[in-house]
Amino acid sequence: MRQVDHFIDGRAVQGTSGRFGDIFNPNTGEVQARVQFATDDEMNRAVASAVKAQPAWAAANPQRRARVMFEFKRLVEANMDELANLLSCEHGKVVADSKGDIQRGLEVIEFCCGIPHALKGEYTEGAGPGIDVYSMRQPLGVGAGITPFNFPAMIPMWMFGVAIAVGNAFILKPSEKDPSLPVRLAELFLQAGGPEGILNVVHGDKSAVDAILTHPDIKAVSFVGSSDIAHYVYSNGTANSKRVQAMGGAKNHGIVLPDADMDQTVKDLIGAAYGSAGERCMALPVVVPVGKATADELRERLIAEIDTLRVGISTDAGAQYGPVVTAAHHAKIAGMIQLGVDEGAELVVDGRGYSMQGYEKGFFMGPSLFDHVKPGMKTYDEEIFGPVLQIVRAETLEEAIALPSNHQYGNGVAIFTRNGPAARAFASKVNVGMVGINVPIPVPVAYHTFGGWKRSAFGDTNQHGMEGVKFWTKVKTVTARWPDDHARDSAFVIPTMK
Repeated sequence: MRQVDHFIDGRAVQGTSGRFGDIFNPNTGEVQARVQFATDDEMNRAVASAVKAQPAWAAANPQRRARVMFEFKRLVEANMDELANLLSCEHGKVVADSKGDIQRGLEVIEFCCGIPHALKGEYTEGAGPGIDVYSMRQPLGVGAGITPFNFPAMIPMWMFGVAIAVGNAFILKPSEKDPSLPVRLAELFLQAGGPEGILNVVHGDKSAVDAILTHPDIKAVSFVGSSDIAHYVYSNGTANSKRVQAMGGAKNHGIVLPDADMDQTVKDLIGAAYGSAGERCMALPVVVPVGKATADELRERLIAEIDTLRVGISTDAGAQYGPVVTAAHHAKIAGMIQLGVDEGAELVVDGRGYSMQGYEKGFFMGPSLFDHVKPGMKTYDEEIFGPVLQIVRAETLEEAIALPSNHQYGNGVAIFTRNGPAARAFASKVNVGMVGINVPIPVPVAYHTFGGWKRSAFGDTNQHGMEGVKFWTKVKTVTARWPDDHARDSAFVIPTMK
């Protein structure tokens, strides 16, 4: 059986722990490979490699680091088909979604190609008599990323792209559910000219996470996953004097006003709710129609559109989405659907009985739709992370705004309307970190920044863009004095800049 190795100091390293994680083919339900979890010694070896390699990488001029990023981008694009198929066979998302996953990661790599500009500091000439003041951004040393299963290309590139471009070395601990693609990315980075030891991939479970959070040579940690674990990572990382950004769960809402373009809105909602089987932190699993007429029309249109959805194996070019990642996750989604019924919501479309002919053991789940869901129901309060859309009815825009604003999660939200003033007021008032106006999945472009509010994010700095540059660097400010000859004997005290 195929085994996924660690990637340390520029080469594959077989683990020695004797502890493994199974890697399933979600289409067939079969175990297709194993990944061996790291020992503390293997984690220490990866960090030691990073510590050794980082000073020379940081000393390289930023143009050279940018050239490596350019070549890495070219290699990923040249190998797109191979990478997308590898991703799909472990995750289960259809190949088109896998290519989108990779492409969104590459957009951050494109931003990193301009890192010389992003690293420019500030300069003040003549801040005092013969005194100039300037600042510079310098790398932290060694950073680490702990990434989830749902975007095994995009999120690692969000993290290591910026961290490495500014001069750090990096330890990546990807999800054990689909770890092969992150290893291939590290191989391509090496092929692109990245030095050995600058990008290491170490596999593991909680013990590997704890090793990252406590290792004294790891200076910063970036995490994406569930909110409970995000809080754990943030609390333990900061307790060990690390800089931490920890992105958690989500329950994104879509507000539909009566004047919305209903044809476009329905298509947007279907794609945002069911694409990638709903396994996205920026999925849109809650729709809030304003007014009974809007809700009734939207419900009927959604039912009709759901009936046209095609679920298929991940290599089916005509499928809208594929299987979920594991049998355990399939069972969790099914249990949440039953809980919704028990809580009193109306299950309008039930996707639990879906089976794919010839792939009966695959982890397929049909689309489900609930109506009359209310705050306080566990299925509304918690993240389902599957192909389930919930209708929560509101009478007014103010009531609709209050729903995402008061929810424990604050990752993303969208409004669908032709009313500019209403959309502008919504964007200003809603207590959520990322807002879409007629955009169902408001993931910012790479040169802006990604991050939610409330229990969707812990830490003060967001992912990628200039926020990412700030997170992975520290500022040094220099005050320089070059006195003239006639002032050489004068005392120099703390300057007041008079």
